[in-house]
Order: sequence, then C-alpha cells, then structure tokens
Amino acid sequence: MNISHLSNIQNMFDEVVAQNKVAGLNCVIYKDNKELGYWQSGYADVEKKKPFNRNTIARLYSMSKPVTNVAAWILIEQGKLELCDEIDKFIPEYRELTVCSDSGKNGKPHKAFRRITVQDLLNMTSGYTYGAWCDESPCGEHLTSELIGELNKDVTSDFKITTMEVARRLAKIPVSFEPGTDYNYGLSADILGAVIEVVSGMKLSDFIKKNIFEPLGMNDTAFYVPEEKQERLANVYKAEEVEQNKYKFSLFESPNLGIQPFMNHEPAFESGGAGLCSTLDDYLKFAQMLLNGGEFNGRRILQKKTVEYFANARLREDLQQRFDQKMGHLCGYTYCNLMRVAYEKGRCNVITENGEFGWDGWLGPYVSVDLQNNLIIVMLMQKTDSGTWEATRKLKNIVYSAI
Repeated sequence: MNISHLSNIQNMFDEVVAQNKVAGLNCVIYKDNKELGYWQSGYADVEKKKPFNRNTIARLYSMSKPVTNVAAWILIEQGKLELCDEIDKFIPEYRELTVCSDSGKNGKPHKAFRRITVQDLLNMTSGYTYGAWCDESPCGEHLTSELIGELNKDVTSDFKITTMEVARRLAKIPVSFEPGTDYNYGLSADILGAVIEVVSGMKLSDFIKKNIFEPLGMNDTAFYVPEEKQERLANVYKAEEVEQNKYKFSLFESPNLGIQPFMNHEPAFESGGAGLCSTLDDYLKFAQMLLNGGEFNGRRILQKKTVEYFANARLREDLQQRFDQKMGHLCGYTYCNLMRVAYEKGRCNVITENGEFGWDGWLGPYVSVDLQNNLIIVMLMQKTDSGTWEATRKLKNIVYSAI
C-alpha cells in the first residue's frame, strides 16, 4: 500500500469544503488489521465553527440498512428465520397483499400472485418504494408518500406511530409490482425491522443493542441521541448551487422518511432502513466485525460463511437487468442483503474489487468492506441528497489506486 498517496484524501476533502459543497466530513481507512489514517475537514456546526471530528455523531439514514441486515441474519443463523419465509407468517395483514402497476392515483389494485418473502425485503424486490416521484407513479406509491407525510408530522409532535404500525399500514397499500419480479429501492428494511421484532420478541432497538451494539462496544450508536450527547450531533446542511461551481449552505431542520431532525427523543418508529445515528469509530467496529468474518475483539456476531455470502450474493439475472436500469450510478454492482455488492469491477464508475460490499445514506455516510483486500473505508458527513457522491467516488479512487 502506497501510504503517501493517501495524502490526497486531505487535499480533496479540503477542496470540497472550500467550495461549499459540504460543510464537513471525515473518514478512516483500515487495512490488514491496522488503521492507515484518519482525515477530517470542515464543520459539524458552521455557525459555531465546531469541527467535524472523530467524536461527531452523524445520522446514518440508509447506512442503517446493513445493521438491520445483520440483525436479520443473526436470526437466520439461529434457525428462527429463513429467506423463503413469507412475511405474513409474522405479520398476518400481508396475507391480503394487493398489487397495482397502473399509472396514477386512480389505478385499480388486484390481489398479489404471490406473497412477500424475507429475501424480497433484503433484496428490495418487495414492491414497496419510498413514495411517488411524479403524478404517473402507481397509486400505492402515492399512498406511501401520504404515510411518510404522517410519520414526518408524528415525529415532530406525538411519537405514536410504532415500527409495527408502519408495517401494518404498509400491508394495506398496494405494491407497485408482483413481489420478486422487479427491483425498487424503498421501505423494505422498515418492514424487516417489524419482522425482527416478532421473531425475537423484542423491540428492534433492544434486539440490535443486545446482539450487535453492546458486544461490539458501539456505545454511541442508537435510534436517538440522548441529551448528554446532543452537543456532539452534527447539523444537517443543504448545499445549493447559486452559480456554476459556486455553492451556499442552509440549515436543514425538517423530518425526512419519518426520522426526527434533532434525534432528541426515543422514537416510536424505529426505522430499520434509516433511523440510526453513529460515530466514525462505532461504525468502524461494525465494519471490522464484517471484515473479520463476523467477529470483533473476541465477540462473534455472525458466522464466517454468512459474511462470505454477503460478498458473493447476486440478484437473479432478470432482476439485475431492472437494477441496472434503475440504479445506473451503481453499474457493475448488484444489490442483496440491503447492500451493494461489486460483481463486475470493470463496469463500475470507481476503482473497486469484486465482492466489495457496503452502502451509503441520504446525508452521505458511506461504508465499504473488501474481504479480498482486507480493507475498510468509512466516511461520515451530513449533507442532504448525497448518497454516493463526488467526494465518495474520489475517496474510493484515491484509496484503491494506492493498493
């Protein structure tokens, strides 16, 4: 590994911060059982000039999904759950599942040909999305948008709509395609959270804390940030391009996908798809567990074969075609177990390795686990509408070109 080449990370971070493309960010690179370096730039709070540092707590949004996946696989390894389980076995409301692929709010639903399975939830082939993107979206997606709107109102006032209630409400909404016949990113992980609650007999947060966070020592990871840690929680910013390549920030303090903006209350809806907060070091422990074949500091969370399965999982060929059409920015990747998996590295838009897996989040957090190169990349930031963005791709290229 060319360690000196990694100095380009700091230059790149400082540049995107100077251009006001992001308020602050940090990352850690871990390879061959040692940390190769830590980098940070910018602010967690621009107004107070509070640095975005190693102690900063960030909202994970969809980087919560790999955690929910591991929680499900703990139950699968115990023989309490399996990929082929139909979820109405645990949530009876899904026995009456309907489908509507007609365009517009007035489409006519019909009974689904087959039921949703646990694997559909893990692979985003359930038919549930994150709501309507246009007037022509199927009726179920408009109803999903209404439910998300209710959740956003609930987290700013009552905190009454629970994880299970969300799953039951979704069961009454028509899916946008027959389960298992298409791919669409959406609320599948949130339904899986409710399934985990039924199978384990525990709240989702309690099950994850007992089986993942406590054994790994992830003391700053949870579905909310308690009062004594609120000073460490980063602000969320929106970066708007005011002129070509010139950006300005504005604070973003609205709920999104039923996630409270200030993370200061224990939520009723514990979103398995988007609800967690964490620090760089906490999430690094989670990633180290995966890199080590399911074990960290003598505590085994998963079996080695399970983690190898994550690196080798693939969508069915017809589903892969649909994924490629809808997720063009992930060309060369597939999507299984709530994570991207590189399977044809020469087609990817970044330098990577086949079998590299991980995910990102709406505010830009990112994780990459590469078993072949014994490598982890974890990055945190808090900018709206980011996902895997410019800085992420540049970071990936810097790191992999140094191997």
